[in-house]
Amino acid sequence: MLVKTFGAAVQGINATIVTIEVNVSQGIRFMHVGLPDNAVKESRERIASALGYTGHKMPHKQVIINMAPADIRKEGSAYDLPLAIGILAADEKLAFDELEKYVIMGELSLDGGLQPIKGVLPIAIKAREDGFKGFILPKQNAREAAVVNNLDVYGVENITEVIDFFNGKSTLEPTIVNTRDEFFSHLNLSEIDFADVKGQESVKRALEVAAAGGHNIIMVGPPGAGKSMLAKRIPTILPPLTLHEALETTKIHSVAGNIDNNTSLISQRPFRSPHHTISDVALVGGGTFPQPGEISLAHNGVLFLDELPEFKRTVLEVMRQPLEDRKICISRAKFAIEYPASFMLVASMNPCPCGYYNHPDRECVCAAGVVQKYLSRISGPLLDRIDIHIEIVPVPFEKLSEMKESESSAVVRDRVMKARQVQEQRFKDIDGVYCNAQMSSKQMREFAQIDKAGSELLKNAMQRLNLSARAYDRIIKVARTVADLDDAEHILSNHIAEAINYRNLDREGWAG
Repeated sequence: MLVKTFGAAVQGINATIVTIEVNVSQGIRFMHVGLPDNAVKESRERIASALGYTGHKMPHKQVIINMAPADIRKEGSAYDLPLAIGILAADEKLAFDELEKYVIMGELSLDGGLQPIKGVLPIAIKAREDGFKGFILPKQNAREAAVVNNLDVYGVENITEVIDFFNGKSTLEPTIVNTRDEFFSHLNLSEIDFADVKGQESVKRALEVAAAGGHNIIMVGPPGAGKSMLAKRIPTILPPLTLHEALETTKIHSVAGNIDNNTSLISQRPFRSPHHTISDVALVGGGTFPQPGEISLAHNGVLFLDELPEFKRTVLEVMRQPLEDRKICISRAKFAIEYPASFMLVASMNPCPCGYYNHPDRECVCAAGVVQKYLSRISGPLLDRIDIHIEIVPVPFEKLSEMKESESSAVVRDRVMKARQVQEQRFKDIDGVYCNAQMSSKQMREFAQIDKAGSELLKNAMQRLNLSARAYDRIIKVARTVADLDDAEHILSNHIAEAINYRNLDREGWAG
């Protein structure tokens, strides 16, 4: 007889419901159609072993399975459980009255146990949207799916529990997670703090400005100056995730399989720090079976590229479009997948190969022209997308040894949040613009006007410091953020002056 069960295919960070039609009739063939990949086709052996181990048998009849819609490729082993349940129901070994009310997903072990799967959160959201009563899945993934309300989520350990549930021999306990309590209870938990950093007050101020306006930033300094230590603390001064951002972030990490068994919702802003040997595909996403890359895993958080010039040129260049559009489209011959990629880029680099150019105590041993050549590994178009360039010098011993408490992340975050609230109000009627870093030239003319004194100061700076033309817009955007931190309605000359100090790499002759 013909029976239907329901699973789901994940494309990008969204899911599509898959109808699994199983027809068991007289014959000896086993046919599996509907564009399954090899992992799905191999499910027959896993299902046969799991059923045999739990006291059931594969039917010695003709089994035809269709997975609709047939034009979407079905990938992975997560279809084992719905296929097995469908086969038993079609062979009349399982009651099928309730099957149409549930989405079922899970990978089978040979002994009938269930292994965790990827992409649970998008599937749960789609199941609720399409009016399903519940979602049956491996117990390890249950808390992640239970974030979705108005959907019964049943975590099971083996296929026997599912069979007994549909046959009415036992009941399953739904997994319940209070999403808001779970979210807010972990919102401000962090083991690191800005107060841990001794000295570097000017750099901390630059990072505060960057966080307040959503500006990308690059730190240039010798080894041991504290670049990585400062970068790792940036998420602690960014505004907390909203519930919507947390769900969106969790969906991406769910698709990538990065959610552990005890986590239901990501409530801390992501901090991703890929090694400089990373490939293009690993950074932006894609592959034979497309997966989100590091720029998408850093969505709503920070992407930290340490030793920026050491990254391959092609790797850095593929970031240019996502930095502007805040999304990445992976296009193939038969499909296109879009991943969100709205992140704050934080980069660091040594000023030269030896690391000691412009060092106050140690002498640079690089040959003439080497410093400029090292800097030129970063293309102008990429550097153009980084608003703040800040030089870091080593912290003197007196600062390292003093016992005075530095400002905590909580204090800095309060100022950042107030500045962000001003920007939210400013851009409330403009789609896709949430912070000063995203302003277009037209919006700058409207929201970032400078007075005569500020204009004169900027003109003199452009001429005397030989700042590049691309620095002009960046200085005004950063000055707008500085003004917001000062709770000033208009950009003043002191705001312009501070913003000019954040364009070190644009100064002619900086690199010799």
